[in-house]
Amino acid sequence: MSVLYGVGVGPGDPELLTLKALRVIKESDMIAIPAEDKASCTAYNIVKQALPEIEDKPCLFIVMPMTKDKSILEEYHDKGAGMLKDELEAGKKIAFLTLGDPTVYSTYMYLHKRLITEGYEAEVISGIPSFCAVAARLADSLAENSEKLHIIPGSYSLETALSLSGTKVFMKTGKKLKELKQQLKEYGLQASMVENCGMEGEKVYRSLEEIPEEAGYFSLLIVK
Repeated sequence: MSVLYGVGVGPGDPELLTLKALRVIKESDMIAIPAEDKASCTAYNIVKQALPEIEDKPCLFIVMPMTKDKSILEEYHDKGAGMLKDELEAGKKIAFLTLGDPTVYSTYMYLHKRLITEGYEAEVISGIPSFCAVAARLADSLAENSEKLHIIPGSYSLETALSLSGTKVFMKTGKKLKELKQQLKEYGLQASMVENCGMEGEKVYRSLEEIPEEAGYFSLLIVK
């Protein structure tokens, strides 16, 4: 029976792949990844470390451009859903690999919703989100007692975000890091950050003073 699985592979450390994710990938007929090739797909390379035999499975390359243009995104989402439909119609079980958890800022859900609407079977396999892995790496809680927790994407207004009460998690803020650091200083707030959590080149910054003004795409900052 054909089915599409959106598989969360965790934030970077292959040991954080769930048993269910590994089982689903093993049982799938083919892999789908949001990239032009395997080498450039972080999610694929995380799985390969834990499951080298993934190399033997056919791979569907579903390209997703880095743009905010809704018309372009719609076009690529439709195209990607069409590619998946062709394989599902052929009776395939497909594991679509996605970083972290598929329900947190993941391209996969756009495809999932399209296919579900058209009557295809699709299932979400949860993965460990990056902000949980970063908090664990820092050995610090994200929220206690009645504290609020806010997950903030890089595109969100920094001023609005910093006015929120509780813990604030800034994801993919690399381009805004200098501006964010400055505003945190002005607000008198402290922060910690992990770059490339669980991956090669991981860097841990435990205070605002340690955090550089530039960092890579996989940088996550926590403000408490």
